[in-house]
Amino acid sequence: MPKKILVIEDEPSIADNIIYALSTDGLEPVWCGTGREALDKLISGNFALVIVDVGLPDVNGFDLARDIRKSSNIPLIFLTARSDEIDRVAGLELGADDYVVKPFSPRELSARVRAVLRRTGGNCGDNVEHIGCRKIAFRIDEEKKKIFYHEEPLDLTRYEYRILSVLIKKPGRVYSREQLMNHVWEEPEMSMDRTVDTHIKTLRQKLKAVRPEDEPIVTHRGEGYSLKVP
Repeated sequence: MPKKILVIEDEPSIADNIIYALSTDGLEPVWCGTGREALDKLISGNFALVIVDVGLPDVNGFDLARDIRKSSNIPLIFLTARSDEIDRVAGLELGADDYVVKPFSPRELSARVRAVLRRTGGNCGDNVEHIGCRKIAFRIDEEKKKIFYHEEPLDLTRYEYRILSVLIKKPGRVYSREQLMNHVWEEPEMSMDRTVDTHIKTLRQKLKAVRPEDEPIVTHRGEGYSLKVP
C-alpha cells in the first residue's frame, strides 16, 4: 500500500503542487491547512511522514512539531519561507529530518520525502499503538521530565533522561560521544568520553529491566550511539 504523507500547509496552491508531486511518486498525500486539524488527523491516521509549514495561521510550525514530538517519532520535514541559519538549526534541534526553504521544487521535496522514508523506514507494524506511523516504544513527558518505555516509567537521572531524549528524537541517527556531551552537559568540556559510556551502560540496564529481550540503544564502534529505528 502507498505510504500516507500528512501535508500541513495553509496555502492551497502550494499544497496542490506538493500533493501532485507526491501522488505521481506513488505516495498518498493527505492535506490539512491548520495545526489543530493536523493533530486530529495524526491521531486517527496511519502516516509515514509529516510535512509541516512553519508559518501556519493558527500555530507556529515549530510549536506544532513540539506537540507531535511529545508522543511520536514520526519523520518530519519543515517548509519555511525563511532561510536564516538559526531557523534551520531550531528545526533540526526539534528532531526534524529535513528542512526545505520556499520557493522550492515540488519534485525536489518529493525526492527528499523518499530519502527520509528510506533512511527511517516509515513503516508500522500491525496492532501497535501509534500516532502517525512510528511504533511508540518510548514516550517523553517533557513537562514532568519523564520517559516511558513500553508505557513503563523509567527511573532516570537527569543526564540519563537527557541522553535518552536526544536519541529518541532522532532514531537511527548516530551521535558521537562529543555530540552527546554538547547536547546534554552544561559544561561538556568538564566531562570525559567515558562519562557518556557509563550513562549508556546504566540506561541499558534500566531498559532491559523492562524488556530483557530488546536492545534499543545501538553501539557504533568508533562512532558513537544511536536508537534503533522501529
